[in-house]
Amino acid sequence: MGLAGGMGRGMRGGGPRGPQQKLEPGQRPDTRRVLSLFAPYRGTLLVVLALIALGAAAGVVSPFLIREIVDVALPEQRADVLGWSVGGLVAVTVVSSALGVSQAMLSTRVGQAVMHDLRVSVYAHLQRIGLGFFTRTRTGEIQSRIFSDIGSMQAVVTSVMTQIVSSAAGVLMALVAMVALDWRLTLFSLVALPLAVWMNRRVGRRRREIVRIRQEKAADLSAGIQESLSVSGILLGLTMGRSQALTEAFTDDSRGLADLEVRSEMAGRWQMAVFTTLMALFPALTYLLGGHLLFADPSGSGVTIGTLVAFIALQSGLFPQINGLLRVATQVNSSLALFTRVFEYLDIPVSIQDAPDAVALDADEVRGVIRFEGVTFAYPGADAPALDDVDLVAPAGKHTALVGATGSGKTSTGYLMARLYDPDSGRITLDGHDLRKITRSSLADSLGVVTQETYLLHSTIAENLRFARPDASDEEVERACRIAQIHDHVVGLPEGYATVVGERGYRFSGGEKQRLALARTILRDPPVLLLDEATSALDVATERAMSGALDAVARGRTTISIAHRLSTVRRADQILVMSHGQIVERGTYDELVTRGGVFAQLAAQDSDQEDGAPVPEPGT
Repeated sequence: MGLAGGMGRGMRGGGPRGPQQKLEPGQRPDTRRVLSLFAPYRGTLLVVLALIALGAAAGVVSPFLIREIVDVALPEQRADVLGWSVGGLVAVTVVSSALGVSQAMLSTRVGQAVMHDLRVSVYAHLQRIGLGFFTRTRTGEIQSRIFSDIGSMQAVVTSVMTQIVSSAAGVLMALVAMVALDWRLTLFSLVALPLAVWMNRRVGRRRREIVRIRQEKAADLSAGIQESLSVSGILLGLTMGRSQALTEAFTDDSRGLADLEVRSEMAGRWQMAVFTTLMALFPALTYLLGGHLLFADPSGSGVTIGTLVAFIALQSGLFPQINGLLRVATQVNSSLALFTRVFEYLDIPVSIQDAPDAVALDADEVRGVIRFEGVTFAYPGADAPALDDVDLVAPAGKHTALVGATGSGKTSTGYLMARLYDPDSGRITLDGHDLRKITRSSLADSLGVVTQETYLLHSTIAENLRFARPDASDEEVERACRIAQIHDHVVGLPEGYATVVGERGYRFSGGEKQRLALARTILRDPPVLLLDEATSALDVATERAMSGALDAVARGRTTISIAHRLSTVRRADQILVMSHGQIVERGTYDELVTRGGVFAQLAAQDSDQEDGAPVPEPGT
């Protein structure tokens, strides 16, 4: 088991790692789809093609000037012919160099623009495909596809495509010139071409498969590094005494990747070496054939010395062009595995998106009535539904609490309220509007969420808070932090609000991170507030100190709190008790305790836990 497998499966539970509609290993993407990436830049590409054509035309002029020098200028001692022929050779060299630089600059710009478009397309698509994909895919693998796969395609999209066209144009021009010089020598020069094409196709198939496996291994290695070298990964490795084992696993994975790199680089090298050697022999063989043709026709009406010299010059330029064209074709063929991996992500369907007739709600006008009507929902691949025919109403401006044992469906209810998932049946409404008919952006403006897994960016405190509202003033930021009971702690730091929180906020305790997350949501001032275990990391004293502040924030707005510690929901207007995806009890805290049902057992357990005594599970 390698580094990525050991750390990834150990930390993520061994679920599926990637998109479910993955293409088969040998399947190639549609070539038209690859070429469509260049469509927005067709104007610039036409200029590049024109420069390539001019460069190729200039390249075939030189052999004819050489023939004039050998057949006319030198034998007849024609200084004028020699002068303009040499001047023409110099001019061709200068023009070819200028055209080459211009063509390289434009093609590189187009290539980098295509790379940029592809990266942005993948990133934007991943932002829209929904939470479910990310619960089964490792972050390191996603990063690998965006950076490693697209980065490895850089040579293809920046230079290889134009190199193919350039080489093809050069080959075509050279062949036309060679036929013009002598068709018999031209046919002889191309006798080995079918063998070269056959070898190239065979090598391309082999290299494409190696590249596919190499990129999968590279993605695993990247995911393993991201997991094992994160703060959590380092803590896990050190506390479990697995640092040496992880290093050994990384060594094995890295060695395997290095072997694949060698195999990818060396695939078909022997076949191409044979072809290159054969091509190197052709000029000598052409001299032999040309000499026999010259001897058979001494008058020079067929092949002259100048013709033979010019032909060898063209041939010397043709064979490297053909060889380069075949090498590039092999490279493009193998790079199709990279396009396949990137297109896999672009082809993942967007599960949560705006309906064509979706309306944008004005957050200032939202009352905040949330209603579930016969809602049933199951996670993909789950054996049982997380929610089963749930009906509930969270009245406007009131505090509704969801409580229940682990796995009862509380968090799933919150996910559906925030429309991170859509229900399989039934509907959820906000002020009478089906959530599926509300734009996602306006729903995010109307409903603020604080989750139990607090996430802070590796940035300053102020920048983390302004992630919710970039235009917030310093006074508004401080007010939100005062409400969340974190302002005094922040100003006590040496750099205050300019303090960098560290990766995922690891410079702060769990309670401090949760208070910062609360402040971030408070800063948005949404009409509906969803708190998913938002105070689970706070000590009892801090939690009690915050309760009054949260009550002040919640006043006048709809608040839904998903709670594990029941002391946080004593003053809720209504409490919904969940079990196995259903609401089994409803009422206020006192009513439910008096009733002596599931909630009463949970409350007794909660009270005993605060006292530090072990308690049985509810229902035992």
